[in-house]
Amino acid sequence: MPDDHISTHQAEDDARNEQILIWVNGRLLPRAQAVVSVYDSGFMLGDGVWEGLRLYDGRWAFLDEHLQRLFEAAKAIDLDIGATPEEVADALTATQLANNMHTDVHARLMVTRGVKSRPFQHPRLSRSGPTLAIIMEHSRPQIPRPIRLATVPHLRGLPMTQDPKLNSHSKLNCILACIAAEKAGADEALMLDVHGFVNTTNACNFFIVRRGEVWTSTGDYCMPGITRQKVIDLCRANGIPVHQKNFSLVETYSADEAFLTGTFGAQTPVGSIDGRTIGTGRMGPVTQRLRDLYKALVGA
Repeated sequence: MPDDHISTHQAEDDARNEQILIWVNGRLLPRAQAVVSVYDSGFMLGDGVWEGLRLYDGRWAFLDEHLQRLFEAAKAIDLDIGATPEEVADALTATQLANNMHTDVHARLMVTRGVKSRPFQHPRLSRSGPTLAIIMEHSRPQIPRPIRLATVPHLRGLPMTQDPKLNSHSKLNCILACIAAEKAGADEALMLDVHGFVNTTNACNFFIVRRGEVWTSTGDYCMPGITRQKVIDLCRANGIPVHQKNFSLVETYSADEAFLTGTFGAQTPVGSIDGRTIGTGRMGPVTQRLRDLYKALVGA
């Protein structure tokens, strides 16, 4: 990757991450030993669901909402997690304590359908029960400039293909979008919906600001982001006009500000889209205000 490319998940290097313990099916294992079978459904077919969480001052932000989304996704794909939400939360806490982690921590909680008896698609071949893994890293975001986006031909599609609301391990569509954006000289991909309206990026939810109003997509073709919803709620609670609506690239290019939302980066400013500078090309006042309100909300 060229030196001028950055990522919405770019973090400071932290040597402590070489010594982390990772939860795999009830065992805390050193990083090099935390492995799953090549027969695992997640490795073989992307058959699983996951959540990303942030730890702020000893507290996992919006934990109940993340677990609710995880269990709803598992139910949607007929995957029995084999544990209650309380037991999954206990595993998260055990991993946190074992790693002596307190703040600026990111966790990826993953559940797959488990190890298959044979290397084929049918879910009934996954007979050993689910695989539950938790990777937890010291992770302080370090994004040195606003993100550059490029519109790509890859769409967030209809729910009868692969529902974009599902946080599944099958992320190839988004990966291809990210590759296309990088080939175009950008950091991340701006993806449209099936009707050609602006939707989301390959990894984050997307917002623009026009004349003091905050706009985001209808939500019909994107992940129901928890940070996305918190930003909408913060706008409503603080007198900032906010709209979930269809809008075009024309309206996006002329926006005063644009930003991304996600568990890792919270609110990340966008400097340009398809080579067009958005606003001043720097973080705008509405984005800054929402960042401050969000920090107060999570207690960061």
